[in-house]
Amino acid sequence: MNSMHLLDFLAQTATNGSLSPVSARLLAAGLAMGLGAIGPGIGLGIGTWGATQAIGRNPDAEGPIRTAMILGLGFAEAVAIYSLVVALVLIFAAPTS
Repeated sequence: MNSMHLLDFLAQTATNGSLSPVSARLLAAGLAMGLGAIGPGIGLGIGTWGATQAIGRNPDAEGPIRTAMILGLGFAEAVAIYSLVVALVLIFAAPTS
């Protein structure tokens, strides 16, 4: 389904107010994964940028900075994995009716 078809689908759904449970689950899963990956993606970029700036300014502190960076990046990546789990639960959940 390309973006034009998706926009037509959303416009039609907004007009007549009907959305099947399967469509709602798939839409929710897409939003959960898309929005759930924005924050960690930005956080990973900012964290890596800060660590490289710090190492560039003080190369002698590379070890502790790298350790803290990897730990922080792991925590940020965990948030993206949680959103993936939520999206998969939404997709593969038992039908409501």
